Amino acid sequence: MKGDIVLEAENITRHYQVERGMFRKPAILRALDGATFTLAKSRTLAVVGESGCGKSTLARLVTMIEKPTSGELRIGGIDVTRADKATLMDLHKTVQIVFQDPYGSLNPRQKIGHALEEPLLVNTAMAKKERREAALDIISLVGLRPEHYDRYPHMFSGGQRQRIAVARALMLNPQIVVLDEPVSALDVSIQAQILNLIVRLQEQFELAYLFISHDLSVVKHIADEVMVMYLGKPVESGSRDNLFSTPHHPYTRALLSATPVADPFRVKERIVLRGELPSPIAPPSGCTFHPRCPSMTDICRQKPPEVCEIDGCMVACYHPKTY
Repeated sequence: MKGDIVLEAENITRHYQVERGMFRKPAILRALDGATFTLAKSRTLAVVGESGCGKSTLARLVTMIEKPTSGELRIGGIDVTRADKATLMDLHKTVQIVFQDPYGSLNPRQKIGHALEEPLLVNTAMAKKERREAALDIISLVGLRPEHYDRYPHMFSGGQRQRIAVARALMLNPQIVVLDEPVSALDVSIQAQILNLIVRLQEQFELAYLFISHDLSVVKHIADEVMVMYLGKPVESGSRDNLFSTPHHPYTRALLSATPVADPFRVKERIVLRGELPSPIAPPSGCTFHPRCPSMTDICRQKPPEVCEIDGCMVACYHPKTY
């Protein structure tokens, strides 16, 4: 498995300075506060959690839109925090992203064919005819027709636009694709089509996916491993089957209890969290989840819990549930 690893993150953080006025020191917003994980070829790591937990910040770091504040992020064995400009340019070709809003990620004044050819124009020396042929090939691959090459984004449905976004992400033959809520803006009937397309393309090209979502029913369908984040930190991670069948962290259990299940006879545990997500500018002491945790004790307030392995899952909790 080690030889198949294409992405490694070791305790990466991303902090931002927030101005608070002329006579006050800037505050530190801890958007991502220590994430460690690996991603292998042909595998899907899903990152889940509430809005504000650091999922999108993690996506920006992996796609090298921003650099980590600290920690190590290695793509193909190369640490992007220490790479020079030329190396980063090469690495950008190996990591692509599909955004949540398929219309907002496309230029409304640019024909689809030109949008698909643009990465090849910028990053390769391919001739115009070769670029067109490559664009037509990828259009067919994602389930669209050749006549769509000369159409504008407003002439497509939401599902078709997301197919175009997926096609554009594949134009440079990447190793890693970041999928940032790729189906949340689509109708339920279309979501399944796009997810099946994503799975088929992964099998065909041995792609590694970093799948960011808040919809656990979608995650259960597509993920191999799952990392649950809370206030910038992973609180539980492990294989999909282990995490869904035997969740240990109280936050993971609360998320799963809120997921609808199409079984009227199944008795579900319903966990309602207290309060709101705290501010990443002033996170709680100790375990950051303790103000909302139903299992909280005094030690939870005092110091952050160590990450430990339980039944194959990595869990950061003083009072994990055991089975």
